[in-house]
Amino acid sequence: MQQDLEIAVVQMSSSEDKRANWATADRLVRQAADFGAKLVVLPEYFNCLGDRRVMLGEAEPLDGPTAKFLQDLAQSLRIVLVGGTFCEQSADPSRAHNTCLIIDAAGVVQAFYRKLHLFDVDLPGKLTYCESSWLAPGSDVVITDIQLSTSVDMSAATGAAATSISTAPAICYDLRFPELFRRFADREVALVTVPAAFTKTTGRDHWELLCRARAVENQCFLAAANQTGRHAALETYGHSLIVDPWGVVLARAGEGEAVLRATLCANRISEVRAQLPALRHRRTF
Repeated sequence: MQQDLEIAVVQMSSSEDKRANWATADRLVRQAADFGAKLVVLPEYFNCLGDRRVMLGEAEPLDGPTAKFLQDLAQSLRIVLVGGTFCEQSADPSRAHNTCLIIDAAGVVQAFYRKLHLFDVDLPGKLTYCESSWLAPGSDVVITDIQLSTSVDMSAATGAAATSISTAPAICYDLRFPELFRRFADREVALVTVPAAFTKTTGRDHWELLCRARAVENQCFLAAANQTGRHAALETYGHSLIVDPWGVVLARAGEGEAVLRATLCANRISEVRAQLPALRHRRTF
């Protein structure tokens, strides 16, 4: 990352009404762009969250209406959009992929990531949730260099200054698997984006702890966009975060809708890695 970057994280309370969720996402992303954000992150299942049968019924192909909505929004605002996640149709009609699209400021899908780790948990009397019963896991780690602009007009004719940032998406439960984030560190990823629907039950104790730990361990920025509120039987925690490579929280939400903003300083990663060169001190056992 050659220049400072203005980013934003959108926190939503999505429902089973896809069009209402699109309208909310549109409003909040536009608000983020008005604040000057050049990269915006939406939460997991931003377009439909509730009963899994409804979510499966709303599953779409990679080039379906939700993808088009995100592409049009990114292009109209000239921003990079990490499009949260949506249920993507798979070869098995009884299971979907949980998929994140990364879209550049021209509205082009630069990468897509299918959630690797599926959340199966049974906490007696508290929470039972089994993603593997209706989701198919992905198989690939995704890292991409995104071109950013310091100008609204990115055309060559204007000579607009441009910069790039190495980014990688992780989704919600992926936070609990540090080996994934080590892969990001090995590739010198500057920003990890984490769309999430992290539950209130586990979020109270682990959400901020895990977000900050992954940023500190791998000396990168982390932008975590969480869902908030109740969605059928699921209650999510909110408290979205933007964290720097030292673990400093640059922005934090509470509950309810929110748009978080932060400036990612271009030299912050190199400063932290020089101050504490832990990544160079790793050993193989």
